[in-house]
Amino acid sequence: MSLLPPERIERVCGFGMASCADGYVVRPASVDELEEAVREAVRAHRKIVLRGAGRSYGDAAIGAERVVIECTRMNRILSWDPDAGLLEAEAGVTIEQMWRHCLPDGFWPPVVSGTMFPTLAGALAMNIHGKNSFAAGVLGEHAEWIDVWFPASGLQRLTPEDELFSEVIGSAGLLGTILRACIRMKRVPSGDLRVRPTLCGNWDEQFDAFRKFESDADYMVSWIDCFAKGRSFGRGLFHAAWYETDESAKRDSLQPAHQDLPSSILGVVPKSLVWHGLRALNNRSDMRLLNAAKHHSARLPGGKEYRQSLVAFSFLLDYVPNWRMAYAPHGFIQYQSFVPKLRAAEIFAQQIEMQQERKLEAFLGVLKRHRPDRFLFSHGVDGYSLALDLKITPHNRDRIFQLAHEMNDLVLSAGGRFYLAKDSTLRPQDFRASIGPQSLAKYRRLKDTLDPDHLLTSSLAQRLEID
Repeated sequence: MSLLPPERIERVCGFGMASCADGYVVRPASVDELEEAVREAVRAHRKIVLRGAGRSYGDAAIGAERVVIECTRMNRILSWDPDAGLLEAEAGVTIEQMWRHCLPDGFWPPVVSGTMFPTLAGALAMNIHGKNSFAAGVLGEHAEWIDVWFPASGLQRLTPEDELFSEVIGSAGLLGTILRACIRMKRVPSGDLRVRPTLCGNWDEQFDAFRKFESDADYMVSWIDCFAKGRSFGRGLFHAAWYETDESAKRDSLQPAHQDLPSSILGVVPKSLVWHGLRALNNRSDMRLLNAAKHHSARLPGGKEYRQSLVAFSFLLDYVPNWRMAYAPHGFIQYQSFVPKLRAAEIFAQQIEMQQERKLEAFLGVLKRHRPDRFLFSHGVDGYSLALDLKITPHNRDRIFQLAHEMNDLVLSAGGRFYLAKDSTLRPQDFRASIGPQSLAKYRRLKDTLDPDHLLTSSLAQRLEID
């Protein structure tokens, strides 16, 4: 029986909901089923898109009329060695499964994204970073080995000593399918953090806070009010965090029950309903007021160091189920750029000025510190990133994409880079300039060897003319 009957066609979207395509969705539960799906795609003369939990914001895991192989059913934890801190798992295991399995033994994933729901294979394919990126780098730096299925040669195990290791990780699923991986988890003294907020009045104070704490903090992140102008331009709230070392709190804090996010606000309002209220406020006027209120509320008494669970600090986006629906029906893009430290303050300030001039301000801005890495499609720089949530409407879509292109030019003038898991707007020339002609030429040689029929693709790969 064909794997490609019409009933397999599904509307598949990026997490931001602004990029969607209809594809033939297949959910294999084993390597044999994956290989059969590939054979069926070849027989049907269809290209293949690899997809995890669909948490990439743009078009990295979608493709029109392609066979979309989603790995979420391959979700077994294969082994856990608490003595060595090594976790072996299949492609579809989520970050949530990882921390729930290992935290009772005093271990936490070495790098996590802002949500706990991405799959392990997807996280490695996009080489996720987190609030500890300045110290821990990207997830690929903590992999002991990966098992990858290549269209030309089948299954192969790669370790950091293999050159292919740093070329497959971060390649957006375009060279091979990561089926299993071994991750070196991080031992933590407790499941809680000591969090220190610092109210920043402008851009200078933002970057001063990062410089002050980067030598010893375990995590750093800052919120930016993208509406503020004048003397308050660049204002926001910075947070540094350290693992809690109080032994009296260790045992309870390592239990998943301590980490679980509450299902309601003040025990009354179900969080599953919150996005409806956010949607009503999700307009330029109300978001300007909400950003200002957030900044001024941080001045109130009680803005001292406090204790917070790892889950609550790490996965802020998961506090409100279906929060992205506040941007429905047309979705949003998350524009994230990475700029070397000597130019970051200048470039990010110009980006926000451009948004304000066009009345296209980001409703949310998040600043983080990063370091370089050795991966082929690396987004890492010795510098900073600024992530910006931009709401899409039928009336502003073209203007937002034009704004993004102009912001790309700024980033490239400073030697900056971009992150394919977030991207929706890069032009082919932007991508080529960011990674350099040598890296792109190397990728294309690898593609011709590992996937000579160019089976693996995506809307992102087509848009950027990567192949």
